[in-house]
Amino acid sequence: MEKHHCVIIGSGPAGYTAAIYAGRAGMDPVLYTGTEPGGQLTLTSEVENFPGYPHGVLGPEMMEDFRKQAERFGTILRYERIEKVDFTGPKHLLTSEADLEIEADAVIIATGASAKWLGLPSEKTFLNKGVSACAVCDGFFFRGKDVAVVGGGDTATEEALYLSKLCKQVHLIVRRHELRASKIMEERVMNAANIHIWWDTETQEIRGDQSVRSILLKNNQTGQTTELEVSGFFVAIGHQPNTSIFKGWIDMDESGYLLTLPGTSRTNREGVFASGDAQDKIYRQAVTAAGSGCMAALDAERYLSARGII
Repeated sequence: MEKHHCVIIGSGPAGYTAAIYAGRAGMDPVLYTGTEPGGQLTLTSEVENFPGYPHGVLGPEMMEDFRKQAERFGTILRYERIEKVDFTGPKHLLTSEADLEIEADAVIIATGASAKWLGLPSEKTFLNKGVSACAVCDGFFFRGKDVAVVGGGDTATEEALYLSKLCKQVHLIVRRHELRASKIMEERVMNAANIHIWWDTETQEIRGDQSVRSILLKNNQTGQTTELEVSGFFVAIGHQPNTSIFKGWIDMDESGYLLTLPGTSRTNREGVFASGDAQDKIYRQAVTAAGSGCMAALDAERYLSARGII
C-alpha cells in the first residue's frame, strides 16, 4: 500500500491548480488524472476568457500549461482513475483502476462534471465547430449571428437570454409544449424580442461543412420537418457531475453535486475537500474551477498542518 499526504482525484483547472498549491506547500501531491486528462477544456477549441492569455488559447494547450506547472512543483501524475474510496477515516483509502491501494492523509476531489448531449452523431462531428455546451464560454464567437439553444429548463433559458444579448436571433428548441424553467426565467424568455421558441420540437440532425450551417427540426405533434439556418448550436440540457464513486461517503444534492461548507472546500468528511465543477453547478467556468482548486489546497494544507502531518 502506498501512503501519501495529499491525493488529488481529477485534473482540469481545479485539479491542476490544487496540485500547484499543494506542491508549493510541501504536500508532495499525487494527482490521478482520470480518463480525460485536462477535463472538459480538452474538448474546447479557443478559450478567450481566462486571465493571462490576452490573445486566447486552445483549451488543450492551456491544460498542458497547467500540467507542466503542477509537475514543476513536484506533483506526481498518474494517468488512470480512482475507482473506489473508503472515507471512514482518519486515513483515507483509495483504490486505483490498476488495483493499487493508496492511503492518503488528505484528499482533494476535482472530478468535474460532464455536459449532457442529445446523442446525435452530428454533435460530435461539429463539436467546437459551432456545437457547444456553454454559451458563456463560446457565445462571443457568434456575435450578430443566428443560433439555436436546446432545452427547456433554467440552464437553457439562461443560455438563451445570455445569447440574446450577443446574437441576432436565438431559437430555443423545446421538446415539450412547456418550459421546466422557473417562472421568472420563463417570463424573461417570453419577453425577449429576439428569442423564438419552437414548441414540441426535437433536433434530428446538425448540418454543415467546416462548421454548423443549419439544423433539421421535427415537430412532435405534426411530424413536419424544418431546416433552420443557424451558425451556432448550444446544447443546454444539463450537466452530470462525475461523483458516483463518492455516493454514500460525501454529502451531495439530488443531482449529485458535492456539498461543501459555505465559503470553504470542506466536505462532511474530515480531510476530504471538493473543488471545481464536481461541487459547482452555478458558474462552471475554468477560472472559478481554478479558484476553488486553490481553496481546496489551502484548506488541505491547514488541515494537515493542524495535525502536525506537514
